[in-house]
Amino acid sequence: MGKIKKVVTTVWYNKKNMYDLRRVFPDAKFVYVDFYDKERLAEAVKDADVAVVMGDVDPCLLGENTLKWIQCDHAGLNGSARPEVFERGIPVTGAAGRSAPVLAEHAVYFMLQGCYHTRELLKAQDECRWGVEGSESWRGLFGRTAGIIGMGHTGKLLAERLNAFGMRLITFNRSPVEGMDYIDQKLAGKNGDTIDPLLEQSDFIILTVALTDETFHMINKESLKRAKPGAFLVNMARGGLVCTEDLIEALNSGTLSGAGLDVFEEQPLSPESPLWHMPNVYITPHSTPQVPDRQAATIEIIRENARRFEAGEPLMNLMKPSDAVSGGKAEGGWARMMNSGLSKEQIAKMPLEKYLGKRGWSDPSEWM
Repeated sequence: MGKIKKVVTTVWYNKKNMYDLRRVFPDAKFVYVDFYDKERLAEAVKDADVAVVMGDVDPCLLGENTLKWIQCDHAGLNGSARPEVFERGIPVTGAAGRSAPVLAEHAVYFMLQGCYHTRELLKAQDECRWGVEGSESWRGLFGRTAGIIGMGHTGKLLAERLNAFGMRLITFNRSPVEGMDYIDQKLAGKNGDTIDPLLEQSDFIILTVALTDETFHMINKESLKRAKPGAFLVNMARGGLVCTEDLIEALNSGTLSGAGLDVFEEQPLSPESPLWHMPNVYITPHSTPQVPDRQAATIEIIRENARRFEAGEPLMNLMKPSDAVSGGKAEGGWARMMNSGLSKEQIAKMPLEKYLGKRGWSDPSEWM
């Protein structure tokens, strides 16, 4: 695609990582703009080749400019996969894979919660009570069947970890999965397979698949009827994959033995939701412990894509039409802040480090 001559960024990185990001593009003019200053951002990208932005693709990036590549600093691209973005024709990439190791761990955490009945054990500990009624029927992960829906970065790393636990594995992916011969059954949508065999056999159903119109509410009343009785559901992907009403019904009826949920259709989850109080549900607030340096991992993705850009090779994590979800089902994760309606002056007065993390600098000259 040619030499990168100018880069504009709005990312919220610490001083070291801003320094490293700037040096991914050593020969380019490098401009920092506060993410909320949309007027200045629109002006800065008029003659830029690349924009590395904190959130989804903002409308101000779609005006008259010379952008040839937009990098979004988060994994999911549903919020950017809008008709006007595709029509503009600028390649958009994301940071998928940067947190995959801990997302896989998070899924295992939920599974172990279900196996070890953490809530009952902690209650017994608080009461200084030896033993928990029914514990003789509890079973660990070893020898049981895990069904992983979605074999991207997280799904593959999860499969590796569950294989080490001695679990039987069934996977479903849109495209066939190559290698990973320890997987007992590989299902692929392109081969005409459905998720039914996975649902019917799995003690644990783990969602690590992207949200699309095709996958929206894939876990619903009908699919839950086909699930193995007493299965445990884990959702580490997107809330819209699961019909909340049908999930609650399945948990109340015993169709599912429990669930580990990090994402929800409504976020934050309403205090009125019955999910909060279900003894067989474990909730985390769309929050996973960090990899040692997630920003650094993202920079390595950007570095590789910068190399590919200048070499004319296909970009990693490229947004596809299938990332689009219609009907407002997948508002981008950053949409609430980016489209809050607050003026840039109001946002500038907010304690941004409280919400976005400590970055330790106030002027780009400190790392430029």
